[in-house]
Amino acid sequence: DSRATAGSYVMSQRVRKVIEINPYLLGTMAGGAADCSFWQRLLARQCRVYQLRNKEPISVAAASKLLANMVYQYKGMGLSMGTMICGWDKRGPGLYYVDSEGTRVPGQAFAVGSGSTYAYGVLDRGYRAGLAVEAACELARRAIYQAARRDAYSGGRVTVYHVGPGGWRRVSTDNVADLQERYAEEEE
Repeated sequence: DSRATAGSYVMSQRVRKVIEINPYLLGTMAGGAADCSFWQRLLARQCRVYQLRNKEPISVAAASKLLANMVYQYKGMGLSMGTMICGWDKRGPGLYYVDSEGTRVPGQAFAVGSGSTYAYGVLDRGYRAGLAVEAACELARRAIYQAARRDAYSGGRVTVYHVGPGGWRRVSTDNVADLQERYAEEEE
């Protein structure tokens, strides 16, 4: 989604919560926008330095570990960040959850942020290994839509990315109101 809030106030409906780290890595933002943005941009720079030194892109696992190690140094100092680092490297796809305490967890699917419980409901019902790309994108779109529909702190636009062997690509950006109309018509 693209909604940013400050307490109970909606500050923006157009925040880009997916940070394009490099052509093969993406990061998501949940928590303090400034914390997430700063640390992921710093991660992007470190990934670029790694690539220049080693003449190959950093792996997803190494990038997520790098982020976890950087924020761990500030554990307990008030950072607010829950992020997913996802991408594709020579080992295939990778997805990691990293938070501001330095926690790093590998997984197959995550939902992060205030609407995550609603998104997990959709993901748990629809996720299975071997989903076709279009079906997986629709599942992600529906999960984010449900979070935005039920959580006052989520909303705006739903942007879906696909990560494959050739890197990431932006699949779609839909307004939550448009998705509401589309899904309401399907239910009738």
